[in-house]
Amino acid sequence: MPLLDLFWAMLWFFLFVIWVWLLFSVFADMFRSEMSGWAKALWAIFVIVVPFLGVFLYLIVHGGKMQERSMKQAVAMERQQREYIKSVAGSESAADELAKLAELRNRGVLTDAEFDAQKAVLLR
Repeated sequence: MPLLDLFWAMLWFFLFVIWVWLLFSVFADMFRSEMSGWAKALWAIFVIVVPFLGVFLYLIVHGGKMQERSMKQAVAMERQQREYIKSVAGSESAADELAKLAELRNRGVLTDAEFDAQKAVLLR
């Protein structure tokens, strides 16, 4: 196989992969949008019957909203991830809290009685 044929084959393969990715993104956005069921069905039929024209027209008509929906989804996923990490990470350990209390007692901010009361609360 000559080298130029290999390059052409690779080019067509990557174009095919890009096309399939674009097709899946259009279908995913189509069913994620707030269009009515009939509008979704008509767009789906149009994209299936005339794929190139259907996808390109969908991108022209709904491209901006497609990006907005994608950005909203990404922000929501990031917010959920941060909340999950905070819930799993928890707060500081009791040893860290005791070290802080001991430091406050050593600096004279807390009395011995206050230190003992806070220590009892932490060790429960």
